[in-house]
Amino acid sequence: MASNSTGNIVDVSVIGGDGDRRCLTELQDGGSTESLRYYHSRRTVMEMLKDRGYDVPGAELSRSLAEFRTEFGEKPEPERLRITASLRSNTHKKVLVLFMGATELKVAAVRNVYKQILGEGLGLSGLILILEAKITIQAKKHLETFPFKVEVYQITDLIANVSKHVLQPSLEILTAHRKQMLMKKYKAEDKLLPRMLETDAIAKYYGLQKGQVVELTYSGGLIDFLTAYRCVI
Repeated sequence: MASNSTGNIVDVSVIGGDGDRRCLTELQDGGSTESLRYYHSRRTVMEMLKDRGYDVPGAELSRSLAEFRTEFGEKPEPERLRITASLRSNTHKKVLVLFMGATELKVAAVRNVYKQILGEGLGLSGLILILEAKITIQAKKHLETFPFKVEVYQITDLIANVSKHVLQPSLEILTAHRKQMLMKKYKAEDKLLPRMLETDAIAKYYGLQKGQVVELTYSGGLIDFLTAYRCVI
């Protein structure tokens, strides 16, 4: 285990199909580290989209490492790993996930991505970029001009699914109505609730935005049952 910049505990172990926990390096089976990294990060993205309410094929979630390598090879081409998914509650809302490779992401590459999206006429409501290198300040600013939300992740942050950590409580995102009822019940305002940063690993996983309130339920261990609330800032 290790701590990230937000102070959260990050487990670098990976949960195998039989529920065992092993360090990522122990999962090496003679195949390339590159394909292993892409496999785990892509699966985490699939799980993340499913948890956000997107329609993700079960075959993608159950794909084994061997099957992944058979389809994409030991040195997967990043452009072939792209994912497109539609929201189950509104199929018109689509998200595109692109793996950007090991080259530093600059403005020119960002512009090419936008041209590609326009050319394909996808009508996106969101874009997720997975990086293996740095992104320039100018490229970040250019992403802010896109007409839809753009999220940027480093591939190393997706090797393990943070929502499956043993210490992570179950999380439910309150609807606007439930949030209103909660505030009314406790006669509270957003600023009076305990806070969760929008940049927190679990907030990024669920795509939470400022002003949203989540209900956290802790159980097991030293705590039989505890419910807490956090407001995203």
